[in-house]
Amino acid sequence: MEGFKSLARVDDALRLLLAHTTHRPRPIEVDIEDSLNLISAEDVIAQSDFPPFDRSAVDGYAVRSSDTLGASLLSPVELRIVGEVEAGTDPSSLKPLGEGEAYTIYTGAPLPPGADAVVMAEDAFREGDVVKVQRQVARYQNVSRKGEDFQAGKPVIRRGERVKPWHIAALASLNVRKVKVYRLRVAVLSTGSEVVELSDPRAGSPGTIINSTKPLLKSLLRADGYEPLDLGTVPDDVGLIANKLSTGLREADAVITTGGTSIGAYDVVPEAVRRLGKVLFNGVRMRPGKPTGAGVVDGKPVFMLSGFPVAGLAGYMAFVRPTLLHMTSSREEPLPRVKGIITRRVANIAGVRTYLRVKVRATGKGYEVEPLAITASGVLSTLTEANGLLIIPEDVEGYDEGDEVEVVLISPPEGL
Repeated sequence: MEGFKSLARVDDALRLLLAHTTHRPRPIEVDIEDSLNLISAEDVIAQSDFPPFDRSAVDGYAVRSSDTLGASLLSPVELRIVGEVEAGTDPSSLKPLGEGEAYTIYTGAPLPPGADAVVMAEDAFREGDVVKVQRQVARYQNVSRKGEDFQAGKPVIRRGERVKPWHIAALASLNVRKVKVYRLRVAVLSTGSEVVELSDPRAGSPGTIINSTKPLLKSLLRADGYEPLDLGTVPDDVGLIANKLSTGLREADAVITTGGTSIGAYDVVPEAVRRLGKVLFNGVRMRPGKPTGAGVVDGKPVFMLSGFPVAGLAGYMAFVRPTLLHMTSSREEPLPRVKGIITRRVANIAGVRTYLRVKVRATGKGYEVEPLAITASGVLSTLTEANGLLIIPEDVEGYDEGDEVEVVLISPPEGL
């Protein structure tokens, strides 16, 4: 069995992986309400202005602004009410507004021809067919202009952008019913004769390990807008693993394996990948996650992650997430970061990138960063406690208590 002949630097390994990942998923067309959190496969361009006409932003009275000159509480201007405009009214059905006239108008209703402003209801009072305006309004005051939200020919969402709820609302307002997106399918395979699924009757029996890494990875994939395909768990057998990998590569855009990547006699995943394609690296200068590796088969990536959950998370963030984004030319924004003061000293190993779980607290003076653990790749309790990751670069020996550090947030800080 081959061991770690050399350990790759994280950045070098990722560049190599991206260069060899040539597979691109096919776009699919879905209803806009089914597109949430997926990656847009096209620029969606507004075909018309929105709003399609000048409309009232408030309840009140549509007027000619020039008719309100000098209006005040002590000297109101009287205008004759000639009609009422509700949201949904066809603007072409409205009689043009003449001098000294006003329309009662409601929020979202089109501005009548001739009107160029709206007096808020609280700035006027009505007596029969007359409204007394108590405040002067400027031209287009309290009016949402035509095309103010979206102009014809301008993009609503760009290719590679993740669809958010507000994108869906915008598309609906423009009468766009379907959108082309990428729905990446990622197969997940666990290895190890001792590993059992939670549903397995043997779960909890002596000598077995309940698989917690696969549920973690499947949840991460779903949260990122990808579709996980569960390939199950197979024993430490090169042939069985290679067969499962073939299935996953046929049915998905990428494959993640957990376990079977270290230097032990039962770490057989790299050998299975070699039977199908090419191993790009096996072993990375990172902790946790030193056994992380990756390969490609016909341009599709195979991520070989540790079977320990914390190390699996580090491998996902370092390699899986950026590679999947690369496959869809995504414009994904990075996770939020904050700067804070570290509460105790942490050391790093020269030449190793460390992913340190931390707890970030908001204080009256800023943020406080409490280190939870550096080692212990399988300690799930540090993940449930952590709300951030302190990524210590290879060329940094560590941080002293009181140093300012930058943390990647994975959930909101405490105390907010």
